[in-house]
Amino acid sequence: MNEDIQTTAEAVEAEALPRRVDTHAKGCGETGAKPVPEAMTRKSVKQKSASEWAYERLILYIQTFEEQLDNEHEVAMGFAGNETGVLRIEGLGFFDPDIVTFYGKDASGARMQLIQHVSQLNVALRALPIPREDIPPRRIGFELAAELEHSD
Repeated sequence: MNEDIQTTAEAVEAEALPRRVDTHAKGCGETGAKPVPEAMTRKSVKQKSASEWAYERLILYIQTFEEQLDNEHEVAMGFAGNETGVLRIEGLGFFDPDIVTFYGKDASGARMQLIQHVSQLNVALRALPIPREDIPPRRIGFELAAELEHSD
């Protein structure tokens, strides 16, 4: 057994730093550990509210999902268990300590907002055709990640 010796400070830091690992079937996506953006490590996980931590990770999941989309599709959320349908994601936010909210439009173009407690968070990302061919697809994950980089 070859374990690296760590100082107490290194062990505490390693415990506090988030890891990101995804595994996919062969040919179905990139597999392995992925770096977490520096903006997400400015504060330790223990210093963040449940909603802030969920918000940051949702941004990464949306961004990763969008990386797999072609120019005819953009990200939306699907809902299970009712007739709500889908939400074309246009924004994401959180309200400390435990609320995450999604902003956007439904399939008919009506404004929509989902407000959810982090203990009930269950998000299904879907690829929807862009509403008009003359408008490029919105990549909200990349917009949100850019804002995250510029926030304190």
